Amino acid sequence: METASLLAKYDRRVPRYTSYPTAPHFSPAIDAARYGAWLAALGDGTLSCGAGLSLYLHVPFCAELCWFCGCHTTAVRRPEPLAAYGRALLAEIDLVAAAIGARLPVRQIHWGGGTPTALPPEWMAAVDARLRSAFVIGPETEISVEIDPRTLTDESVAALAAMGTTRVSLGVQDFDPAVQRAVNRHQSYAVTADAAARLRGIGIGSLNLDLIYGLPHQTEARVAATVARALTLRPDRVAVFGYAHVPWLKRHQQLLDEASLPGPEARFAQREAAERIILDAGYRALGLDHYALPGDSLTLAADAGRLRRNFQGYTTDDAPVLLGLGASSIGALPDGYVQNHAPIPAWRDAVAAGKLPIARGVALTPEDRLRREVIEEVMCRMAADLPSITAHHGLGPEALAAAAPMLAAQAEDGLVEWDGQAVRVTDRGRPFVRAVAAAFDAYLQPGTTRHAAAI
Repeated sequence: METASLLAKYDRRVPRYTSYPTAPHFSPAIDAARYGAWLAALGDGTLSCGAGLSLYLHVPFCAELCWFCGCHTTAVRRPEPLAAYGRALLAEIDLVAAAIGARLPVRQIHWGGGTPTALPPEWMAAVDARLRSAFVIGPETEISVEIDPRTLTDESVAALAAMGTTRVSLGVQDFDPAVQRAVNRHQSYAVTADAAARLRGIGIGSLNLDLIYGLPHQTEARVAATVARALTLRPDRVAVFGYAHVPWLKRHQQLLDEASLPGPEARFAQREAAERIILDAGYRALGLDHYALPGDSLTLAADAGRLRRNFQGYTTDDAPVLLGLGASSIGALPDGYVQNHAPIPAWRDAVAAGKLPIARGVALTPEDRLRREVIEEVMCRMAADLPSITAHHGLGPEALAAAAPMLAAQAEDGLVEWDGQAVRVTDRGRPFVRAVAAAFDAYLQPGTTRHAAAI
């Protein structure tokens, strides 16, 4: 089947599968009381968190809003909202720690946003100190921070060093001036290179870059030029995301000129061009949209079958518990998922009232756990042995029988190899892996969901 025909058939609106069930299926039935019980079970050992847990902190602020952004963030320049947010973060850490009732070890801490360094350095330091008092954080803990190179100050760099930051992710998106004007993100190569040099200068050992295809006015040549230039910084990892145009969810995306957005075939060509350049530069393709140097920990995890996927994308983090802190943040626990209130006032008011600021979540069923493992295997390892996984969960093959017709059709189209027992995504099918994973999604209702396109 030709690429155009594959795109017409499989470039559907499906989840990114950073969780299962996915966030649209969370409900208010999971509330602060349920979350508190789950946390208490971690502290008393009823629910094991193995050798530790991980933390995600969301800082929903940027100096200005990029019109393509799909994150929960807002533009702010005044110090007062930032200080108020810092105070609320400290209070939420205290609430979570009290609910757990024990100082548990932390494997990884990820600061995301928005722009985490929008938080003043003194507040980042205060949050880091509070985390260290509430949890066991040592030299082995990986601390990663998302960075906007345009707003990185020397004071923030010093704060990152003092926090023991081990990895940073620099947002690049696209270096072409015409594309930058179209999306309201003006960022030169020089500014990006300077940020990379300063961060490496304080001893940060791992640098990754985030790039995007499918933006207004992007062409295959422009994407290729951005990728080639970005690789001169020799990042350890590169992520190449397809722009998710969801103006019904992110109203600021309505500021983009939809007529200048590339169509499905042009998007696919941009993705392929980016990948060719990255692979030719010696990087390995990992999962759907990540690339890493051969010696990077992400590559080593993939080689060992330990690559994982969570709300931050592909990761080495195999902790069974991820606690989310901050407005809109999502946490994952053995019993299910929880999400904080997304509006900052609602989140802040709940914390001020001494309540865990949970808005919604989902408790996992045995079938959810089965499908979650299959989907993660497909997304991370491009293969899944269905009889082995169903047996591990104590369920029979009928639990996944509904996926068989879709997998058979994908096998006919060359996207997967399928023998009725195991599925393997082919090289041709890797760009369509979200569509393959969707075959196992019992909640997905084609034609009614409003996710981003698969490619």
